This record gives sequence, C-alpha cells and structure tokens, in this order.
Amino acid sequence: MNLRLLPVLFLLAVAPAAFASKEKPVIGLSLDTLKEERWQRDRDTFVAAAQKLGATVIVQSANSDDIRQVRDVESLISRNVDVLVIVPHNGAAMTRAVKSANDAKIPVIAYDRLILNANIDYYLTFDNVKVGEAQAGYAAARLPAGRKARIVRIYGAPTDNNAKLFKQGQDNVLQPLIAAGKVEVVHEDWALDWKPENAKKIMNAAITKVGRDIDAVVVSNDGTAGGAIQALIEEGLGGKVLVTGQDADLAACQRIQRGTQAMTVYKPLKNLATLAARVAVDVAKGSKPATTATLDNGSKQVPSIFEAIIAVDKANLMSTVVADGFHAAAALK
Repeated sequence: MNLRLLPVLFLLAVAPAAFASKEKPVIGLSLDTLKEERWQRDRDTFVAAAQKLGATVIVQSANSDDIRQVRDVESLISRNVDVLVIVPHNGAAMTRAVKSANDAKIPVIAYDRLILNANIDYYLTFDNVKVGEAQAGYAAARLPAGRKARIVRIYGAPTDNNAKLFKQGQDNVLQPLIAAGKVEVVHEDWALDWKPENAKKIMNAAITKVGRDIDAVVVSNDGTAGGAIQALIEEGLGGKVLVTGQDADLAACQRIQRGTQAMTVYKPLKNLATLAARVAVDVAKGSKPATTATLDNGSKQVPSIFEAIIAVDKANLMSTVVADGFHAAAALK
C-alpha cells in the first residue's frame, strides 16, 4: 500500500460527514479514474497542496462509470463539502449531479474536462485545442515531401469533451493539408474510455485495411499511443512510423528515448493541480479567483483558467520533463 494515500483512505473509510468551515474548508474531489499514472499524480499533488492551505480533501474515484460518479458526487454533497472539484468521465452525464450541487449551494469547479450544460462556477484546464495543434503540427512538419502522406488518427474517448477539443486542434493543422492533397487519413476511430487495448484494435484494423505503408499515427494521449505502438511493433513497424501522444507518462517518455514514440505533450500537472487546490480553497472561503478566459459549456460562459503546454521529443526531454522533476533521468533508461 502507498503510505502517502493513508490519510485520504482513512478519511474515505471512516468519516461519516464533512465538518466544513471557512478556516478549514472541506473539498470534495471526484475523479473519473485512478487507473492512469496521470490521474494519480493529479490527486497526490492536489491533496498535498490543499492540505498546505489548511483544507481537507475527500477523494472519490468512479472507475470510468458515469452512474458511480453521479453517486460519488451526491455522496460528497450529502457530506456538506464546501466546494466540489470534478473530473468528469462524461461531461454531459454530470449535469444532474451539478444541479444537485447548485440546489445545495455548493460551488462546482470542473477540472481538466468541461462539464456540459450545467451551472458550474469555474473551469481549470490546459489549452486542449493547442494540445491537438501541437500533436498534428509535430507530425505534419516531419511527413515525407513529394508525395501524399498517409496517416492514421486515433482519437480519445467519445464521452470526453477534451477528446473533441484535441481533435479540433489536430483538424486545424491537418484539414488544410488534406484539402491540398498533401495528406490522406487512411483510417480513423475513437478509443473507448481511452483504453490502450482499444487503440491497439484500431491500429490493427488500420494495418489490415491499408497495409504497412503508413507514415504517421496521430494519437491523442500516451496510453492509447502505447496500444498503437504495440500493434506496430507486432508488425515490425516499431520506430518506423511516427506516433504522437500526450501526458508525458513515464512509459511514453521511455518509448521516446527508445525511438518507438516520437513525441508527447507535456502538461505540467503539478501547476494545474496546485492551481486547482488554491482556487478551490479560495472559492470555499468566499473569494472570487481571477480568471483568464471564458468557455461556453452550453449553459453559460464559464470563467476559466488555461495552463500552458509543451511539445516534447527526444531533443528536449531532459530540459523539460526531467528538469521539472516530473521524471528522473535514470527512470527513462
């Protein structure tokens, strides 16, 4: 057992209700999943930052189950938390739970993924359109000249609004090239629940459909990139086809060092999670944090804060991911 998690696990196990106050606020953190390395990092950083600010955090993880996540949020509401921070599995499915929070006068912050058609108070994320632009831009700059390049596109979970924003950013770069006859998308599909095995199936289907003549695979995150790369390795194409990713997962950074994955998009999670903790505590105490943008979620223009992203490949892996302490250099070997 990870001893760092004991305070949170203990709270989840035995606390019958939150005891919130302006001086010591209680934050409910509802996560889609903790299966991926990325979300474990977010949780740990958020909890530590909130505790430094005098807050208690109650963490719930829904294991990518919409019904379970709605129940989690309703449970947090019943425990009288001061503020809810939600990473939705499905941005549309959380509308009912947010309405319950509104009725209880509990502020709601959407973290990294937008909650749609709901009266949420803030949205904190990275600029996800720019993530897609970075992925497609990196691939486009390295496609072969003098002929039409053949690419496969593997999108994220269709239930995740971010996956659509990543695609939008990719489209911004790729559509002009497609219209000009410089790029052909030979196969594309959505990877259900961001599962690597689903991405592997998509990649296998692409190879079966069009053969081995593929120049690049524009993949929307590192987990699904791993699935696609496994399919390529099995076909003897590992390291011969450019593959993109996102999140700077350790396994992805190791693949970049080995040459089987070309790039990832590094999102300084510590910055976003620390920001989210500070905003949650400020909101719980009645303050109005300064925002930098608004985003339409179908119900309102949501006050938002966007953190910056960084495209990373083998050339700048050490000066970004390692220099920030996100991964140790020794771990990338």
